Amino acid sequence: MSVGGPRQCCVLGALLVHFRREVTVDQLISYLWSDDPPRTARSVIQVQISHLRRAFPGHIRTTPGGYALDVDAEAVDLHRFRLLRDAASSAEPERAVELLEQALSCWRGVPFSGVGSDFLDQTVVVPLREEHSSAVISWASNALEMGRCADVVSRLTPLVSEDPFREKTHHLLITALWRDNERARALALYEEFRARLAEELGVDPGPDLVSLHARMLREDSAAETGPDQGDRYLVRSDLPRDLPDFTGRREALRRLHEISASGEDRAKVCVITGTGGEGKTTTAVRFGHECAPRYPDGQIFIDLYGYTANKEPLDPAAALGALLRAVGTAPESVPDSLDERSALWRTTLMGRRVLLVLDNAMGYAQVSPLLPSSPGSMALITTRNELSGLSGASFLSLGMFDEESSLELLGRVLGEERVREEPDQAREIIRICGGLPLALRVIAGRMLSRPQWSFAHVARRLGDQSRTFRELRVEGQSVETAIDLSFRSLNADQRRTFLLLGLMIGDTVDLGGAATLLGLSFDDADDALQELVGMCLLDEPQGDVYRLHDLVKEFALSRSGALEPGSGEEARKNLAAYYLSMAEHAAELMGSRFRDRETTHRTDLSGRADAEEWFSRHQENLADTIEYFASCDSGDHAWRMADSVWRFYALHGHMGLLISSQERALQASDDQGNLRGRAVTLIGLGIAHYISGRFDEALAFLTKARVLLESVGDRRGIIRALANLGMVHERIGRFGESLEAFQGVLDYAVEMGDTELEAHQWGNLAVLRQTLGQYREALHCAEQVIAKTVGQDQDEARAHAKRVMGEAGTGLGELADAFRHLEESLALSARLGFVGNRIYVHNSLGNAHRAAGSWAEAVDAHTAALELAEESGDRSGDAEILTDLGLTYAAAGRPGEATVVLERAHATAQERSERYAEARAALALGRIPAPAVPVDRARELLKAAERTFAELGLGEADQARAALLSLESVG
Repeated sequence: MSVGGPRQCCVLGALLVHFRREVTVDQLISYLWSDDPPRTARSVIQVQISHLRRAFPGHIRTTPGGYALDVDAEAVDLHRFRLLRDAASSAEPERAVELLEQALSCWRGVPFSGVGSDFLDQTVVVPLREEHSSAVISWASNALEMGRCADVVSRLTPLVSEDPFREKTHHLLITALWRDNERARALALYEEFRARLAEELGVDPGPDLVSLHARMLREDSAAETGPDQGDRYLVRSDLPRDLPDFTGRREALRRLHEISASGEDRAKVCVITGTGGEGKTTTAVRFGHECAPRYPDGQIFIDLYGYTANKEPLDPAAALGALLRAVGTAPESVPDSLDERSALWRTTLMGRRVLLVLDNAMGYAQVSPLLPSSPGSMALITTRNELSGLSGASFLSLGMFDEESSLELLGRVLGEERVREEPDQAREIIRICGGLPLALRVIAGRMLSRPQWSFAHVARRLGDQSRTFRELRVEGQSVETAIDLSFRSLNADQRRTFLLLGLMIGDTVDLGGAATLLGLSFDDADDALQELVGMCLLDEPQGDVYRLHDLVKEFALSRSGALEPGSGEEARKNLAAYYLSMAEHAAELMGSRFRDRETTHRTDLSGRADAEEWFSRHQENLADTIEYFASCDSGDHAWRMADSVWRFYALHGHMGLLISSQERALQASDDQGNLRGRAVTLIGLGIAHYISGRFDEALAFLTKARVLLESVGDRRGIIRALANLGMVHERIGRFGESLEAFQGVLDYAVEMGDTELEAHQWGNLAVLRQTLGQYREALHCAEQVIAKTVGQDQDEARAHAKRVMGEAGTGLGELADAFRHLEESLALSARLGFVGNRIYVHNSLGNAHRAAGSWAEAVDAHTAALELAEESGDRSGDAEILTDLGLTYAAAGRPGEATVVLERAHATAQERSERYAEARAALALGRIPAPAVPVDRARELLKAAERTFAELGLGEADQARAALLSLESVG
């Protein structure tokens, strides 16, 4: 297709080069005219874009600063070239050559030939031509590996003429000529290139090309003097056996191949790190076997004994002596000093492509002298230390197997059928082993020789902590020994740190908690922790948060007797106190109104967002801290912790943790006869059961709490119980009692000058007024909430108020305002992680869409509310949401679906004693015409609804009577 003159071609070319990204008008002007554009430049650009839009309708869009072209990458030669080139970078040589040949076929001539400016040439054309040259070089490197020397000579000969100073191209062409038995031409080309550099630039060729030249001369000399003159290089392939059931590590192998295939102009180093038993050696050996063709001059493996039972780490000089002799150096030719051996080793490997696996390395000083420098070679180091001193190296941390890889390993060893017979029990084994490959292999090996053992039987044996490490031992392999080898390498201070970390409460600890546990300053604790991280005994899953693998932690616990008597328990007590102090401070920042203690620990928490993040990071640890306090007969601390964390658990739908933590704290308070602690945890349980939709239980817990608090004269506690009773009363249809409770709390808040509590009660009153259909009053109450909340820490109250304002707007028919308020509430709730409010907002949006006649949108919104409720465990609104969904189906003319949903709503409300919700569902069901709902069933439902609404003093009783009259008249 013709696209016009040079300017139009230039503009199109620029958009294609940057496709799907903005090209500014200023860029286009520079591409066409450099620094000297005409006065009409912008108009010219606009005209060219207009012409191009006619040629490519729908593909060019205007952006804030210019234009962008949206096309399929495969339709643009440049981007197809890049896709093929990138795919080739991680492929084996044969496939890489094929892909690169396809990529290079996308090039036809010089980009932007005859159009554009000097600026375009320097900023776009030159980099594009460099991409082309790099792809040719990559193709040639891979083609040489395949022995296609003649093809390389044909393609590179014209390229060296076009770019006479590119050393890499000359290196490849000289190599191809030499390997193709064109030694004279290869030597002549080298001399020609050397002379050109000397004459025109005053420099010599680089060391790689000089080394290649020396190797050619050396081999020519060897051919003249005979094969028995001097040492001969021996190609070795002494990798250990590759495991036939090797599993997992796909991403690690992909990364290793990627590193191996990159940077042919240098020697590569990759360090595989991990704790004992992660499969570092196994992965290195598998990679060595897979990539052997890429390293035709040998795959050399040496164990450096960095962490080996009954062996000292191998001295680097001794290692070099072994390596030199292995590749053919005569023993008498091996120098004495480390430096001389290292130099001879690098010289021997120069010009060769070798894979060197340095297994089980201890540290930087051990491996540094052993590293080859020959371009195209690769050193692969496995170690339990970071070796961060190796500049220019790539680092690969293996980590543990995920569940999929773990199951695959068990299936490979034991057979897929054996795993399929007990999938849950197999997963339990994986959980106990923590995904540690060595542990899984030991278990699989034991089961393979004991076919009568089931996974359930093995899980029981592993569940006995006194036997765990005995079970994870088989001839030649032991998880305990693997960990012990790392432990023995620690100095006294490191051992103390490691053993105390084994006593941590929960699975993780942050820097503040670790400093408290260790009895160190933040800086000293940070140094101590980082030492263990560097030795792969401690994980740092996120910044300043640390975790011991389950089996490593169990090992530390088994050795904790080596600590000074009493120091371990004192450290745990200090850590528990840290968690309690921090939790109370975070709860205060989240808006809990019944706190009066300041944190005694250093903290960076300064607002609600920080508090939420801290709770999220430690939620499991805090539950374990409650258990710790309870087990130590510290009931007062247990209920204080449970009272600090309930709000976070409730807002984020962690119902299991909420209920279990409150129940454990209640048990501890009961054991010690602590009435206040009992009352506070009864309130927490009442809240938990309210959120879970168990309203009778919630009412019972809260009533007991109120009685207890009255007996001890705790007015603030009474008010707290009353506030929560008001919510339960509202949900079960006791609106008068709910109103009385909320008003009592509001009066108390005003009396005490507690504006936050006052705003919260205005919010509760707003919900109640909305439920009663008093929409203007609901709006007034919600507006009071907005007026009394200032700052981000009050966003929760505003999200609540905006929801009620949206619901009231729907009731008043003011749908534009309704949608605006509800969307604001949803956005606030999402940002805060306020799950409960999001559930109700989604449902309210469904009601608003129903009022607007948008049936599909309404159904989607109600469904989103139900799904979020199920996901979070907040089931308090199930009956209400199901009723609203049923009303939407009915309004949309889908009586069958409406009936199914409303029957669920009615049953749910009955089960939970939600009288108002039950009556709403009954009224909605009774209004659905036969045959979806039989007349007799409808009559029964409408009578029940009328009776309940009348008892509650609600206007819906008139609606039920009207529906009954209509039904009787039809009947």
